[in-house]
Amino acid sequence: MKIISWNCNGAFRKKYHLLSNFNADIFVIQECENPALAGGEYQNWSKNYLWTGQNKNRGIGVFSFLPTKIQPLDWNHDNLKLFLPCKITSELNLLAVWTQQANSPTFPYIGQFWKYLQIHKMGLSENTIICGDFNSNAIWDKWDRWWNHSDVVRELEELKYISAYHAITSEEQGKETNPTFYMYRKKERPYHIDYVFIPKNLLHEKTEFEIGQPDKWLGYSDHMPVIFEL
Repeated sequence: MKIISWNCNGAFRKKYHLLSNFNADIFVIQECENPALAGGEYQNWSKNYLWTGQNKNRGIGVFSFLPTKIQPLDWNHDNLKLFLPCKITSELNLLAVWTQQANSPTFPYIGQFWKYLQIHKMGLSENTIICGDFNSNAIWDKWDRWWNHSDVVRELEELKYISAYHAITSEEQGKETNPTFYMYRKKERPYHIDYVFIPKNLLHEKTEFEIGQPDKWLGYSDHMPVIFEL
């Protein structure tokens, strides 16, 4: 199974064709339009999908090209932004993530995921993949905060979850050599803020992880697509 996560930076209706050559089974797209309201070829492409968002033009969508119908999971989001849990096969769940500031003075971005994790720890069984734009990195940890990026990673490790990129490359959190994001689309402002977390039992020697190259993708988004093959 191949999964691609990409923050498309809006206007996905004009960009979805860029992903066609990857022959992926699942696309997790942040900042995309609601296909039901977009119309055109984008709506035709989006035959098997789930989408959520407060703005019809910028939400998060999961698009499947598997024969099974995606089913939403009844996980309470408690006004946390932005999460889309779903069942993508009879045996595999997926939690799509696009963390936001969410007008929260105390729990923005990774804090939103930390709170969501506290609610749904029991739901993260050994068959759930977590992926998306977390807007977070260990370099931004604050000494007096208990829900830092590193704290979240440790909690996931306690649940037997690992970052696929870090497991495959053996790089440390906060010391990534392959960026997933270029602020203002400038190569001199690189960061690693998009992740795929998987249960340890799903990782094996044939698991592959790839990050798109800026020379190809910066013309379309400040984020690079993350390609994960299970």
